[in-house]
Amino acid sequence: MVRRKLVVLATLLLTGALSWTANAGTFDFSFVGPGVSGTVQLTYGTATDAKYPQAFEVTGISGFFSDTNNGLGIVNAPIGLLEPIKHDTPESDNLLAPNDFSRFAVASGLPSGNNGFLTYDNLYYPGGSPQTASSYPLHGGFLDIYGLMFDIGGGRVVDFWSHGTISGVGPFEYGVAVTTASTALDYVGRGVLITPEPGSLGLLGGGLLALILVWRRRVPSQNLL
Repeated sequence: MVRRKLVVLATLLLTGALSWTANAGTFDFSFVGPGVSGTVQLTYGTATDAKYPQAFEVTGISGFFSDTNNGLGIVNAPIGLLEPIKHDTPESDNLLAPNDFSRFAVASGLPSGNNGFLTYDNLYYPGGSPQTASSYPLHGGFLDIYGLMFDIGGGRVVDFWSHGTISGVGPFEYGVAVTTASTALDYVGRGVLITPEPGSLGLLGGGLLALILVWRRRVPSQNLL
């Protein structure tokens, strides 16, 4: 009886997670990190990236963004439009970049490793992002390492991306950059956390199923009926 109840519970959790992924067209989250915070709603349809079918193209964004670093004084600025996808060509040795890979040129102020660009692809991964750069194995999170780019007015855009982990399993840290085309205004490379992280319900259901299998091996079956 105990085993049957656990199987039913895990099945219901998995079914709920799969139904949510299949039917939902929005994802709401909040984030907070060193000097930055915000609440965001993403809207996405059925279209996916040409290379990664598990990555849904974000079609809309709304919410509020705050950044008090560097004297910016941005408090609850309304989030505007997404930066359009440009389908830029990645570096020749990067064979894993999504088809929607795009760049935003910034004349000054970015870390030297950025080579004068912020990258983005506006893709949403309900099940967690795979490795999307040949030279960067970290992956996972509802965004990939390129992330989202959106407007907050005054010629300013925000880039929001996942750092991932080696295993692709969270908790994940995210990064935030605020910039104009002429200069980077803020760059928070790590330490930004979001709630909730998608996929937790599915992971919980999978964990219960795994627990059941281990239990069945250790406990005589007649004690579980």
